[in-house]
Amino acid sequence: MPPISYLVQKAAFSGRLRYVTALISGALSVLAFAPVGWWGLAFVSLFLLIRLWENDSPRQMFIDGWWFGLGLFGAGVSWVYVSMAVYGAMPAILAALATFLFCAFLALFPAVAGWLAARLSAPGAMRLLLVIPACWVLLEWLRGWILSGFPWLTMGYAQAPAGWLAGYAPLVGVYGLSGLSFFVAGALVWLMQRAWFPGLWVAPFFLLVVVLGTGEGLKHIEWTKPLGQPLSVALLQGNIPQEMKWRPERAAQTLAEYADRIEATQARLIVLPETSLPVFYSQLPAAYVDDMRQLARSRNADILAGVPTGDIGGAYYNSVASFGASPTQFYHKQHLVAFGEFVPMGFRWIVNVLHIPLSDFARGDKHQAPLKVAGQHVAVNICYEDVFGQEIIRALPEANLLANVTNDAWFGETFAAWQHAQMSQMRSLETGRYMLRATNTGVTAIIDQKGRVLSSLPEFEAGTLEGVAQGYAGLTPYARWGNLPVLIWIAVALSMAWFRRRP
Repeated sequence: MPPISYLVQKAAFSGRLRYVTALISGALSVLAFAPVGWWGLAFVSLFLLIRLWENDSPRQMFIDGWWFGLGLFGAGVSWVYVSMAVYGAMPAILAALATFLFCAFLALFPAVAGWLAARLSAPGAMRLLLVIPACWVLLEWLRGWILSGFPWLTMGYAQAPAGWLAGYAPLVGVYGLSGLSFFVAGALVWLMQRAWFPGLWVAPFFLLVVVLGTGEGLKHIEWTKPLGQPLSVALLQGNIPQEMKWRPERAAQTLAEYADRIEATQARLIVLPETSLPVFYSQLPAAYVDDMRQLARSRNADILAGVPTGDIGGAYYNSVASFGASPTQFYHKQHLVAFGEFVPMGFRWIVNVLHIPLSDFARGDKHQAPLKVAGQHVAVNICYEDVFGQEIIRALPEANLLANVTNDAWFGETFAAWQHAQMSQMRSLETGRYMLRATNTGVTAIIDQKGRVLSSLPEFEAGTLEGVAQGYAGLTPYARWGNLPVLIWIAVALSMAWFRRRP
C-alpha cells in the first residue's frame, strides 16, 4: 500500500481537489505581502502552483491558474467592497457581486499565464525556470496597463524590503522580482523531481544557492549617494473620516486642524495628505493661505498640501501645492484611478450608482518637473501613482526625494493601506531614494533608500510624524532602464520556447 503522504499529495494535485489546492495556494500567498509579511510563503504558494501546472494541458493549466488567481485576489483585494458599499453607497448585494466579478476578472491573468506556458510546451527545466516565469511576468505587466492598470499584488512586492530577492530590485524592479520568485519556485520543483537520484539534484541546488546568495549580496551595494545635509520633515495625518471629508460644514474645522499642526512643528519640509485641504485652491480663504505662507517663510520652510485645483465647472485636477520660502508650485496627478477619479467612456451610468465626489478629474502632464522646496527636488506622486514604478522614474535623476500623498480611508480597516505602503517601499528600493508618505488615515511613514520604514504613525489616529530625510543623487540600473530589460528577457524566453516547440 502506498504511503499516506503519497496518497494525500496525489489527491491534492488531481481531480477536483486540485482546484481547492489552487484556491488555497493563491490565498496563502497574500500572507507573503504586508501587513503580515511572511515573504517566504510566496515561494511556497508558487511552488504549489507550478506543481499543479505539471499537467501540460492548456485547458487544465488555465483553470488551475484561474482558481489560484481567485484565491490571490479574493483574499488580497476584496477590500474594494468597502469603498463601494460603505463609502460609495452601492447596495451591499450589488457591491458583493461587483467585488466577486472584479476578482474573477483579475484571476484571468494567472489563468492566461498558465495557458500560454502550456501552449509553448517547453521541456523540463526550460519550462520550470524560463517559460513559466516569463509567462507570469508578461501577464503581470499587462495587468499593469489594461484599463489604466491594476498592478496590485504583483508577486515581486512580497520581497520588499527584506526578502531574499530584495537586493535585485534596483536592477530589475518589481517585475524582475516576480520572475525571480517564480525561478526560485521552479528550481524547488526541479530539485524535488531529482532529489532521489544521486548527483542529479546538484544543478537545481546550485542555481538556488547562486540566485539567493547573489540577492543577499546585492543588498549591500549602494547604488545612489547622499546629497547635501539631512532634512527635517513633518508628515501630517489628519484622520478625517471619509464620510465627513467633503461636507461643506466640516471644511473650516479641517483647515483649522491642519493649520494648528503646521504651526506646532519646526520641520523644514511639511507634507499634508491627498486633498487634505477639502476646497478648491481658488476657494481657500486668502487669509489662510497668507498665514501658512508667512509662517513657513519665517522658518525658511515649505509646505506641500494636497488640494484640488481648477474649476468644478471646467477642468479640475487632483493636485499638490507648495507654500512657503520657495515660489508657489503645483503638481497635478496624471495617472487617475478608473471609476474613482475618472469615468471611462461608456460607463457614465455608474456615476448614478457610486456616490463619489469629484469623480471626473482631468489628467496632469506626464512630464512634470520635481518641486523645488526646502533645498530639495521632490518628486511628488499622488495616491495610486506610486504603484507604477516606470512612471516614478520619469522624475529621475533630477529628483532626490520622493513624496507620496494619499487617502486610503476609502478602504477602511483592511490590508489595503499596508499593501499600498509596501509598494512605496518598492519604489524606494528601485530608485535608491527616500519616500515620504503623508496619508489621511495611514500608513504615514518615512521610508529610506533601502525600502525600510524608519518611523510611522498608527493607523486611524491624528498625528504628526517628525523625522529626518536624506536626499540622494545618482541612478540605479532600474531608474536608468526601467522595465525594458525584463521585457527583453520575456521576449527572448518566449521566442526560445516558441522555436523549441516547432517540429
